[in-house]
Amino acid sequence: MDNIFLSVDCGTQSLRTILFNTEGVILEKVKIEYKPYFSPRAGWAEQDGELFWNSFVQGCRELKKISPVAFSAISAVGITAQRNTFINLDSEGKPLRPIISWLDNRKAPRHWKPGLFMKLAYAFIGMTETIAKVQCECKSNWIREYEPEIWNKTWKYLGLSTFLNYRLTSCLRDSVASSIGHIPINYKKLKWERKNGQNSNLFPIDRDKLWELVEPGEILGSVSGQASDKTGLQAGLPVVACGSDKGCETLGVGVLDESRASLSFGTMATVQTTSSRYYEPVRFMPAYPASIPGKFNPELTIFRGYWMIRWFKDEFGYEESEKARLTGQIPEEYLNSLLDEVPVGSLGLLVHPFWGPSLKKPFEKGSMIGFGGDHKKSHIYRAVLEGLGYALREGLEKIEKKSGKTVKKVMVSGGASQSDRICQLSADIFNRTMVRGKTYETSALGAAINMAVGTGIYQTYKDAVEHMVHYEEKEFEPNQENVAVYSRLYPIFLKINPLLNNIFNEIQAASGYPEKLSNQK
Repeated sequence: MDNIFLSVDCGTQSLRTILFNTEGVILEKVKIEYKPYFSPRAGWAEQDGELFWNSFVQGCRELKKISPVAFSAISAVGITAQRNTFINLDSEGKPLRPIISWLDNRKAPRHWKPGLFMKLAYAFIGMTETIAKVQCECKSNWIREYEPEIWNKTWKYLGLSTFLNYRLTSCLRDSVASSIGHIPINYKKLKWERKNGQNSNLFPIDRDKLWELVEPGEILGSVSGQASDKTGLQAGLPVVACGSDKGCETLGVGVLDESRASLSFGTMATVQTTSSRYYEPVRFMPAYPASIPGKFNPELTIFRGYWMIRWFKDEFGYEESEKARLTGQIPEEYLNSLLDEVPVGSLGLLVHPFWGPSLKKPFEKGSMIGFGGDHKKSHIYRAVLEGLGYALREGLEKIEKKSGKTVKKVMVSGGASQSDRICQLSADIFNRTMVRGKTYETSALGAAINMAVGTGIYQTYKDAVEHMVHYEEKEFEPNQENVAVYSRLYPIFLKINPLLNNIFNEIQAASGYPEKLSNQK
């Protein structure tokens, strides 16, 4: 049997262990589902760190049972995982406390405040509240403040993929492309921040609590004997450094340069491209390390992206949920049929889809504008999806403006991309061809590409993508009648934030929500 790669995709609600061959075809998959978090207090979101390792072990054992021949032919292992999720380990490598999920809303007090010069500089560029926000949202800052005994006992503070790699190899190494979050890393230089650099001030984690950074595609270790006993994997198998879930997703849809872009229609919606140079589509919001050595993923994010489908279902979709329960279908099938009931453009109803504010605009809020007596539930649903499309198009245009290059083709992935209607709607809004990969597991495929290059099966990422990334024959071409409608509404959408920005600030001042963190003493 040919070389087989074991990709491990560790997400918020499930962990998938997937076997790929050298052509990027899934041979077998095991999905271990779990609750995304538990809440000891309102607004908190925690998870047992051992759950992820135990799920990995279970996934491997089930794969071995289902497909023993393919499992025995595994030639490398690679891990991709959710971003900005970290675990405190004691000197024996055991979790000291539950992981604080990226979904957690607790806030730490500010421990560092800039001097007068930097304070004025941050105020001038509109970053005062952002600097306060990232400090207060940093989970290690919260632990240091409220659980100092835990922080003092912390031997290592590891990212989730780093933790799994450590359990698998006993090596404290991970890809720089996986090392994304509230940690003292210099994204532009692809290494840990210098001692007094900005990110070291914001996230003051001792260097000896962190890990060694390596390039994606590098072999970071091998499966240890102890891990072999637990997982059934052959001892000595190479473990290859990969990237974060979003970075691997972009690689897994074949975006190698700025001629293409990756749209992720997930809970967190993103638009990314891949660049050989570092630039920030929004000033002072970093481009993250790509899953290709020396490259970057300029990115724009909608934090509560296609989560809004779930929000709509929970708040307005009782009828569709009941139909789904009675017929055994999924509610989203009935929700998407609502798109056929109303015209393109939703009779002028516009949704500004920022139910979760961006980091650069912490007081930004969502809005619906343009209601009339003829608007029904179905108009709201279409307007929500159109609003997400407008916002992602705006993000792509910001990336193009900074890069000076035009994206010719857009690759789509993520849960909502499985809907033909949503893909077509997006193609019409972007007025560009939308292409969907044959596999839904694009993050895992990106990790498999890292392994294929790292183990020498393919010499370049271009070769690996040509052999391993496959697209559906059906492409979503823009419908020019619909494009004409959206081309009139999109410029109006772009005016919403500038017109309402002061109102958002006034709402915060009047209500105190969300808390203005820069006012902390």
